[in-house]
Amino acid sequence: MYVRHALVLASAVVTLTACGGSAASPEPAATTSATASAAATTAALTITDPWVKTTKEGMTAAFGTLVNGTDAPVTITSGASPLSPVIELHEVVEDGGKMVMRPKEGGFVVPARGTHQLQPGGDHIMLMGVTEEVKPGARIAFTLQVKDGEPLEFTAIGKDFAGGEEDYQPGHK
Repeated sequence: MYVRHALVLASAVVTLTACGGSAASPEPAATTSATASAAATTAALTITDPWVKTTKEGMTAAFGTLVNGTDAPVTITSGASPLSPVIELHEVVEDGGKMVMRPKEGGFVVPARGTHQLQPGGDHIMLMGVTEEVKPGARIAFTLQVKDGEPLEFTAIGKDFAGGEEDYQPGHK
């Protein structure tokens, strides 16, 4: 009986050691390192609390907080979503005493180890030509292109918002 328990224990130790990889076995260590590197790249840019203002059709906007986990600034250059054929990165600026929306030249820059807020009345992702209704709770896929980096894919949630009475429709500022 003692011998059988010793064999089972030895077998378990060999199995656990094989799963963990070792310094003498470069292939598993390289795989683990590549996986860790891919995870670090993915976490370089994230978004927290992404949401889209509900709409029947036409135009709407997406918001959230972009988070840069790297030691260098990250620039968002463009966006895409199946909800809209045309997406622009917008800012809201004062022009002649009025607040107006316009495309953000150069995109959104997220500082090193910092954040960039996308919010109503400020920078946002503009969706134009929306033909499907966005209801509360809808899940909308997005891809943001990063200059010299991997794209950021995320899902934003439809949310009713009256806020500052922004009107994301043509001809309204």
